Amino acid sequence: MGGSVPTLGNARTSGPLGRTMPLDATLGVDGLPQSGTGQTALLTGENAADLQGRHFGPWVPVALRPLVEGRSVLQRALDAGRSAAFANAYPGGWPGSGRRSRFIAGPPLAAKAAGLLDRHEQALGEGRAVSSEIVNDGWRAHLGHDWLPDISPQQAGANLAAISGDTDLTLFAHYTTDDAGHSQSMDDAVVALERVDVFLEGLLEEMASDTLLLVTSDHGNIEDVRSGHTRNPALGIASGPGAEHAQEMSDLRHVTPFILRALGID
Repeated sequence: MGGSVPTLGNARTSGPLGRTMPLDATLGVDGLPQSGTGQTALLTGENAADLQGRHFGPWVPVALRPLVEGRSVLQRALDAGRSAAFANAYPGGWPGSGRRSRFIAGPPLAAKAAGLLDRHEQALGEGRAVSSEIVNDGWRAHLGHDWLPDISPQQAGANLAAISGDTDLTLFAHYTTDDAGHSQSMDDAVVALERVDVFLEGLLEEMASDTLLLVTSDHGNIEDVRSGHTRNPALGIASGPGAEHAQEMSDLRHVTPFILRALGID
């Protein structure tokens, strides 16, 4: 952004590599936006909070799972003959069966239904997948995969760029910024945002020139660490061909239609 910082009073900014836009996450529903309904709105273009009757999270509510499974932007891209990838690595066999299998965030739920939850430990080790936390620390320390490379955020961004070069639509989901907001710690927020900053640097340096990058969140959070979730707009960022049209979006429901149009899908 060339040093241009978007604020509530000036949310639509432009820089040498990108543009920003505010995306309303309240969707006309009272209460604090939550990830389950916010991700559903992002992935389908539907007012999930209104369909559910309230904001709900962190998981996709059971009643809305068929919507995410059948009408996600990933599935619709595949149905239209485009290629798609879910870049996140998940342990083989996850989420398994039983009660815990119902508690799934929107991105892996959409990917699983579309047959794209197919990048596991081996893919992560070979750089053909990216950890949800960007680096591999959690996989090494908590999942017993200490054989995985200790990669930098910049290398993880380069890996995502390589993945995106082989497909029409690539989805990557990151959650550490949300965790930092919930911790209500400025130190955690700074660490999380610096990691994302270096990750984006690695991605932009290696990303093909004809690729459009779209970054967004499902609700406000880390911009005000005093309170956790907020009713502020989610920050949207676009870089690459078509970024100027991304600034026409104004709420979460516009993201899926925008992506489909960018792919030439009616």
